[in-house]
Amino acid sequence: MRNIRMVISYVGTSYHGFQTQPIGNTVQDVLEQAIVVLTGEKVNITASGRTDAGVHARGQVINFLTSSPIPVHRWALALNSRLPDDISVLRADEVPLDFHASYSAKRKTYRYSIDTNKFADIFERYYRFHYPMPLRLPEMRAALAKLVGQHDFTSFASQRSTKRTHTRTVISARLDESEGKLDLFITGDGFLYNMVRIIVGTLLRVGEGKWNVDDVVRILAAKDRTKAGPTAMAHGLMLWEVEYDD
Repeated sequence: MRNIRMVISYVGTSYHGFQTQPIGNTVQDVLEQAIVVLTGEKVNITASGRTDAGVHARGQVINFLTSSPIPVHRWALALNSRLPDDISVLRADEVPLDFHASYSAKRKTYRYSIDTNKFADIFERYYRFHYPMPLRLPEMRAALAKLVGQHDFTSFASQRSTKRTHTRTVISARLDESEGKLDLFITGDGFLYNMVRIIVGTLLRVGEGKWNVDDVVRILAAKDRTKAGPTAMAHGLMLWEVEYDD
């Protein structure tokens, strides 16, 4: 058996998330079916993490076991010819059998994109949350800085989270601005269900002046989801990059 790792990109607009589920039409379903067509094998893909319905990925990482003799440098081209236009394999390599796309990951980076212009940019409407409000960016950045480090992020996790612990480390976070567009880049050792989107919803409350930096500190300490802001729209979120020791 061989363990094949791939970096893939996809537009999540038309899919019910990455992971296979009874409702069907997921990115994993499409990838696994393409592999069946290519190799005749039914494989079980492991991903670095789930993405919800409507969430995109620039650098999702997957791996799967196969007995196929296809040379590793041919996998991307062969699969892309069998995938729809909104899913693309960027590269592939062969890794040790004990490599696991999720458990072996060291850092993940997400990007959340916002359009603050009065009228939405129609060419980015599937990738940016249109939020045409004046926002106080210095206050938002100051609040974001309070979330960097190791914390219990229960207040920023969905109440449907099943993780044993909600302690995570945010390694870095920044908010970039350019011509009415905002991009939040956040890197951590792992993220909880809806964590980035809840952070964004909370920062937007700060940007509007409804909350301040001290409020965000209190929300973090409360370990109570009901204290934080709303969950921002899914289509603004993109899994940007996943890093490993190699």
